[in-house]
Amino acid sequence: MHVSRRIVAALLASCMAGAALGAAKTSRTVAPFDAQWRQFRFDGNHTGYNRFEHTLDVANVPSLELSWQAQLGRLVFSSSPAVVDGIAYIASSDGTLWAYAAAGCGSDFCDTPLWKSTQLAQIVDSPTVADGIVYIGSQTSPDSNDGLLSAFDAKGCGAAVCAPLWQASAGKESILDSSPAAGNGFVYIGAFDGRLYAFPARGCGAARCAASWTGRTGGTIESSPTVARGVVYVGSDDGRLYAFAATGCGHSNCAPLWVGELGGAAYSSSPAIANGVVYIGAAHALSAFAEQGCGAPTCAPLWQAVDDLDFFGGSPAIAYGRVYIGLETGLAVYDANGCGAPSCDPLWLLFGVGFQAQVESSPTVANGVVYAGRNTGEVLAWSAEPCGDFVCDNIWSATIHEQVVNSSPTVIDGKLYIGSADNLFPEDQQGRLFVYAVP
Repeated sequence: MHVSRRIVAALLASCMAGAALGAAKTSRTVAPFDAQWRQFRFDGNHTGYNRFEHTLDVANVPSLELSWQAQLGRLVFSSSPAVVDGIAYIASSDGTLWAYAAAGCGSDFCDTPLWKSTQLAQIVDSPTVADGIVYIGSQTSPDSNDGLLSAFDAKGCGAAVCAPLWQASAGKESILDSSPAAGNGFVYIGAFDGRLYAFPARGCGAARCAASWTGRTGGTIESSPTVARGVVYVGSDDGRLYAFAATGCGHSNCAPLWVGELGGAAYSSSPAIANGVVYIGAAHALSAFAEQGCGAPTCAPLWQAVDDLDFFGGSPAIAYGRVYIGLETGLAVYDANGCGAPSCDPLWLLFGVGFQAQVESSPTVANGVVYAGRNTGEVLAWSAEPCGDFVCDNIWSATIHEQVVNSSPTVIDGKLYIGSADNLFPEDQQGRLFVYAVP
């Protein structure tokens, strides 16, 4: 199946900003309710920017150490942690959703979750928590490639292993990398059959639900949908950004409000929205579009960053008036307003020293620091500010006993959470949630 082949291949191979940067550096601040990390890319706009983080900063990040780790099943592939109401959620590729206390278990190694899901099929997307429900996409079974959305009570079921509250069918192809997004009474997810699916967020009163409506694109979908101001945006591997009315069109199949030309497949890059602009990566381009479109069915970008040689990887993060995105073995930084021309060059590059490999992890920005995983078995951090040179080295790194680190970092309340594996353990016990903190 295409999913398994991909895993095997990967195994081989400015007021708000000023307030955040100027916040107190020494006191530990408890994250407010709004700072809950509910979904892939932190917030509803998928900016990847936690403006509420005031503990970790450029001064103390070089002292980050592994605080504790949680044992999962097989390796974590792409799934990124959600941290809500004191619980950390993450999925392993063997089809299990895990819930651990976000503060750990009092030991440096935790092997008993608060609860875990019944066995689903392969999961390579991230959990989303909304209104007391945690959503996750998977296949229906190891023998079937059909897409499946499962909804669980975020508090568990009072037992060690919990069955879904309800499930929903998402076509005849897997859900691959596309993570759920909730809003407007729906939960949205993309599938490899090229459709965006919208399900009632509270289910349908039955164990298995059908979609309320779908939106077809011209290619497979690995991008996670982003919902903002009545519109749901999603990238497609046909090289387009699609914008659909978030409440549907009154029919089971809906046409997009408008589409944007990316110039290449979106792959797993997801739209990020800030200040009226939608940003999304594609194979060889980063594109920026007006959030409301251009008044025509097909829109050209406001501006693009094009690299004909290197690949953009993961989803963009938007912070401090800049766009941070993976570019081959590092990160590139662009002015979020563009450069006054159709094609823009990076302001500077973020380089991870040492052995080089692809950055597929989407960057996270918090309190003046940028974080990302790299497929050298490392998690890295850089200053979010320029260093005075065009190429800036990382200020911190940590090594994991697993080559693939394409989970995206979750940074909240003074801790960094990320998924991967420890290949020194048996295959069905390698999956890990790693948690770093300053001693």
